[in-house]
Amino acid sequence: MRSIPRWALLSSGCAPVVLIGGWTIAALLEGPAYDPATQTISALAAYGAAGYWVMTGALAALGVCHMITALGLRPAALPGRLALGAGGAAAFAVALLPPPSSGGSLRHGSAVAVGFALLAVWPVLAADRHRAAPWGLRPVPSLTATALMLVTAAWFMIEMWQGGADGVAERLVTALQSLWP
Repeated sequence: MRSIPRWALLSSGCAPVVLIGGWTIAALLEGPAYDPATQTISALAAYGAAGYWVMTGALAALGVCHMITALGLRPAALPGRLALGAGGAAAFAVALLPPPSSGGSLRHGSAVAVGFALLAVWPVLAADRHRAAPWGLRPVPSLTATALMLVTAAWFMIEMWQGGADGVAERLVTALQSLWP
């Protein structure tokens, strides 16, 4: 089994820290007008938001973390590594394409959708059927992770459609996607 370099482990560990830290700090800067249960992370990165620069930086850093992790995750199958790296590039694109202060943005929403999809399927694409594979790269855990990410992403879409707990659903799916690598 090929080893994973420390720099890849570091980038993997930093991903959830920068994401969750970014949305926490940006929400604090936004103040009580921001409701994390019903408002998305994108609202924190929108033009004119008080924590715009924090959330934008966190999304860009998250993307870089995923791309670095993909480079160093040598035991993973190549299609999974490519999906993880492309998901990181999509997160970086999300940072570069913030939504407007009100209303939606097709460019931002498209980058988010592509990122969600790539980061949801990378575990199953990275699966290794060999007995010596690390636990997280074995077929059952990989398939379970992908299924969980797809279910939470579907929940997020339902909440967006119904105008419910968008923020909770989005935070759950993005936290899972940042933690799995």
